[in-house]
Amino acid sequence: MTDLFDYDTVANFWINKEDQSKKMDRDKLFDRISRFIDSHNTCTLGTASEGHVRCTPIEYNFVDSKLYFFSEGGLKFRGLKNNKHVGVAIYENYNGFGNLKSLQIEGIANLIEPFSDEYLKLMEHKKIPLEVMKKLPHPMNLIRVVPQSFDYLDSDLKKEDLSSRQHYDV
Repeated sequence: MTDLFDYDTVANFWINKEDQSKKMDRDKLFDRISRFIDSHNTCTLGTASEGHVRCTPIEYNFVDSKLYFFSEGGLKFRGLKNNKHVGVAIYENYNGFGNLKSLQIEGIANLIEPFSDEYLKLMEHKKIPLEVMKKLPHPMNLIRVVPQSFDYLDSDLKKEDLSSRQHYDV
């Protein structure tokens, strides 16, 4: 059976619509995105590699415009081993098309060396005592995601005469 579905056309729907969209000022958009990220603490982290996809609900910290995740381990690392490109989704509960609020982030993930300056900075940010972390059988893994792009969806933007979907490339 031949697949007659035009995936490319559908995949490019928002990209093509972007040309006619009413855009928010770039600095204001990044401020709005940052406030949305700061108002939450849990997301879905998507990782993938050949034959493997994983979407992990996980707590995050947004520090210096980067996302950080402490993790004991898990199958998300199978994807990260060979593919540093990740997707992150942060969202409000769905309660109708007129109340949509979400953020999709594409970025590059890297592991941070345990007890490096950056690692210690995140421990301090989360108020994790050094002695507590050092007592663990294995230090927690720290994943850093440097965002490359954001797709922000907010139905309330229509009230400001803007498109409800805003794209931001870093």
